[in-house]
Amino acid sequence: MKMSKEIAVAKVSEIKPGEAKQVEVDGEPVAIFNVDGQFYAIHDTCTHSGASLAEGTVEDGAVTCPWHGAQFDLKTGKNLSMPAPAPVESYQLKIEGDVIKIVL
Repeated sequence: MKMSKEIAVAKVSEIKPGEAKQVEVDGEPVAIFNVDGQFYAIHDTCTHSGASLAEGTVEDGAVTCPWHGAQFDLKTGKNLSMPAPAPVESYQLKIEGDVIKIVL
Protein backbone atom coordinates (compact mmCIF):
# COMPACT_ATOMS: atom_id res chain seq x y z
CA MET A 1 0.00 0.00 0.00
CA LYS A 2 1.35 3.41 -0.97
CA MET A 3 1.85 5.82 1.89
CA SER A 4 0.47 9.26 1.30
CA LYS A 5 2.59 12.25 2.12
CA GLU A 6 1.54 15.71 3.15
CA ILE A 7 3.38 18.80 1.96
CA ALA A 8 2.73 22.24 3.44
CA VAL A 9 2.16 24.54 0.46
CA ALA A 10 0.56 27.76 1.72
CA LYS A 11 -1.17 29.50 4.60
CA VAL A 12 -4.93 29.95 4.80
CA SER A 13 -4.34 33.64 5.58
CA GLU A 14 -2.39 34.09 2.31
CA ILE A 15 -5.29 33.21 0.02
CA LYS A 16 -8.33 35.43 0.50
CA PRO A 17 -11.82 34.24 -0.54
CA GLY A 18 -12.15 34.54 -4.31
CA GLU A 19 -8.39 34.40 -4.84
CA ALA A 20 -5.92 31.75 -5.95
CA LYS A 21 -2.23 31.09 -5.45
CA GLN A 22 0.21 29.13 -7.56
CA VAL A 23 2.56 26.82 -5.65
CA GLU A 24 5.04 24.19 -6.75
CA VAL A 25 4.67 20.58 -5.59
CA ASP A 26 7.33 18.07 -6.64
CA GLY A 27 8.25 20.35 -9.56
CA GLU A 28 4.66 20.69 -10.79
CA PRO A 29 2.62 23.93 -10.73
CA VAL A 30 -0.52 23.64 -8.59
CA ALA A 31 -3.25 26.26 -8.21
CA ILE A 32 -4.92 26.57 -4.82
CA PHE A 33 -8.29 28.35 -4.80
CA ASN A 34 -10.27 29.79 -1.88
CA VAL A 35 -13.99 29.68 -2.67
CA ASP A 36 -15.90 31.20 0.26
CA GLY A 37 -13.49 29.61 2.74
CA GLN A 38 -13.41 26.21 1.00
CA PHE A 39 -10.05 25.35 -0.55
CA TYR A 40 -9.45 23.40 -3.76
CA ALA A 41 -6.27 22.43 -5.58
CA ILE A 42 -5.83 21.50 -9.24
CA HIS A 43 -2.90 21.32 -11.63
CA ASP A 44 -2.21 24.93 -12.65
CA THR A 45 -1.69 24.43 -16.38
CA CYS A 46 -4.61 24.56 -18.81
CA THR A 47 -4.63 21.48 -21.05
CA HIS A 48 -5.41 23.63 -24.09
CA SER A 49 -2.39 25.93 -24.36
CA GLY A 50 -0.65 26.07 -21.01
CA ALA A 51 -2.09 29.15 -19.30
CA SER A 52 -1.93 29.46 -15.52
CA LEU A 53 -5.38 28.61 -14.12
CA ALA A 54 -4.53 30.48 -10.89
CA GLU A 55 -4.89 33.64 -13.00
CA GLY A 56 -8.38 32.66 -14.17
CA THR A 57 -11.75 33.71 -12.80
CA VAL A 58 -13.75 31.51 -10.44
CA GLU A 59 -17.52 31.20 -10.59
CA ASP A 60 -19.96 28.46 -9.56
CA GLY A 61 -17.23 26.00 -8.52
CA ALA A 62 -15.30 26.28 -11.78
CA VAL A 63 -12.28 28.24 -12.97
CA THR A 64 -12.21 29.88 -16.40
CA CYS A 65 -8.85 29.92 -18.17
CA PRO A 66 -7.64 33.50 -18.69
CA TRP A 67 -6.46 32.86 -22.26
CA HIS A 68 -9.24 31.13 -24.19
CA GLY A 69 -12.08 30.61 -21.71
CA ALA A 70 -11.90 26.85 -21.12
CA GLN A 71 -13.51 25.89 -17.81
CA PHE A 72 -12.45 23.31 -15.22
CA ASP A 73 -14.31 21.95 -12.19
CA LEU A 74 -12.39 22.91 -9.04
CA LYS A 75 -13.37 19.73 -7.17
CA THR A 76 -12.53 17.16 -9.85
CA GLY A 77 -10.36 18.96 -12.43
CA LYS A 78 -12.83 17.86 -15.14
CA ASN A 79 -12.76 19.99 -18.28
CA LEU A 80 -16.21 21.54 -18.60
CA SER A 81 -15.85 23.37 -21.90
CA MET A 82 -13.76 23.66 -25.01
CA PRO A 83 -11.11 24.40 -26.06
CA ALA A 84 -9.63 22.29 -23.22
CA PRO A 85 -9.21 18.76 -24.61
CA ALA A 86 -8.58 17.02 -21.27
CA PRO A 87 -9.06 17.41 -17.52
CA VAL A 88 -6.39 18.59 -15.09
CA GLU A 89 -5.36 16.66 -12.01
CA SER A 90 -7.11 17.56 -8.77
CA TYR A 91 -5.47 17.22 -5.38
CA GLN A 92 -6.69 16.51 -1.87
CA LEU A 93 -5.98 19.23 0.67
CA LYS A 94 -5.75 19.13 4.44
CA ILE A 95 -6.07 22.27 6.55
CA GLU A 96 -4.31 22.33 9.92
CA GLY A 97 -4.71 25.68 11.66
CA ASP A 98 -3.37 28.25 9.20
CA VAL A 99 -1.44 25.68 7.15
CA ILE A 100 -2.69 24.24 3.87
CA LYS A 101 -1.19 20.85 3.06
CA ILE A 102 -1.48 18.93 -0.18
CA VAL A 103 -1.89 15.17 0.19
CA LEU A 104 -0.02 13.10 -2.39
